[in-house]
Amino acid sequence: MFTRVGSSAYKADLTNTLALCALVDNPQDKFKSIHVGGTNGKGSTSHMLAAVLQTAGYKTGLYTSPHLRDFRERIRINGEMMPQQAIVDFVADHQANFETIEPSFFEMTVALAFDHFAKNNVDIAIIEVGLGGRLDSTNIITPLVSIITNIGWDHMNLLGNTLPLIAGEKAGIIKPNIPVIVGEYQRVVAPIFEQKAEQEHSPLTFASERWDIEVVTKSDNFLKVNATPKPTTDNRQQTTEYQLDLTGSYQLKNVKTVLTTVEELRKQGFNITDGHVQTALKNVQGITGLQGRWQTLSTNPLTICDTGHNPEGIQEVLKNIASVKYNQLHFVIGVVNDKDISKILTMLPQDASYYFCRPDIPRGLDALNLQLQAHEAGLKGEVYASVKEALAAAQAAAINNDLVFVGGSTFVVAEVV
Repeated sequence: MFTRVGSSAYKADLTNTLALCALVDNPQDKFKSIHVGGTNGKGSTSHMLAAVLQTAGYKTGLYTSPHLRDFRERIRINGEMMPQQAIVDFVADHQANFETIEPSFFEMTVALAFDHFAKNNVDIAIIEVGLGGRLDSTNIITPLVSIITNIGWDHMNLLGNTLPLIAGEKAGIIKPNIPVIVGEYQRVVAPIFEQKAEQEHSPLTFASERWDIEVVTKSDNFLKVNATPKPTTDNRQQTTEYQLDLTGSYQLKNVKTVLTTVEELRKQGFNITDGHVQTALKNVQGITGLQGRWQTLSTNPLTICDTGHNPEGIQEVLKNIASVKYNQLHFVIGVVNDKDISKILTMLPQDASYYFCRPDIPRGLDALNLQLQAHEAGLKGEVYASVKEALAAAQAAAINNDLVFVGGSTFVVAEVV
């Protein structure tokens, strides 16, 4: 599986996915969908949209990756994980086909999800891109709208070593005449999306240019914001207040993407009120089961985790840490072994106490190796045998008004939520 062994399990080709879906009568053609790609924020954006559509009364499928604790988190309908027996039955029914086609983990999972959504007659499904876009297994759908959240440095060994190259792969989900929403206007890659959208005759909107979002208040439980559409010829600047149960500062970008998508869905006939959106954004975690996004694990000592793991994600994590009042930061960190972490390590605060550990997967980086690389970046701390031992040590060392943070990898967070 890609999550366990890395790029050796990734196939940059749609042939197997098309073959598998053909065997189950092309389920991807039997439900409406929204396609969500990008480097950071696509998981949160997908869960927010699923919460909105579900609150508005639509039977909503949600396909995301990776999972934290249970494989079935990847495939949900109205927040409910796919039943175990349904997965067992799918594998049993198609075992011979798997042996012939030899699909990757991603390819099998996509076929499984699409089959599940079709059999259960969902009204719409939110489909998150697994990796890249152009050649990702999910890219066989024809969605109502394509979303690309932003572009950052991640999976360069597979997608390219410049932001324009990475953007070119992500832009591969833009389909002919299908509206496309790009969450964040980034000068270096915006022309890539503009050219691709023009080539495909796809209406393009940059969500960051569509909305102004102002933080009103922030607490442990909610981030209260005001959202105002930027002036155009066809709108009055009406401000709407939202309470977000996803309280990370980076959610401000994602909310702009969600609100822009809601506008597009309304144009296409979906009945989604402001009340639906307000209710959904206040209850995303409860409605969808999302975890690991600036999530408070404990208040004594204050312990927070976040799945941000690439430079842009870590930058947002550090913004959130800076917004917390604390005396000493205790940072529990583990990473995977197939990514260049040198840039991330230089970003981390040198006055924090570090607790180095290895996520319990084959591609986890040895904790001693991580400690050595971290020391070169000026970070000091001890090595621990497991993520849970590292967390226990950090919480034991924390005194009044200290902050314990757990992150560096999705797979580290998976062991503590």
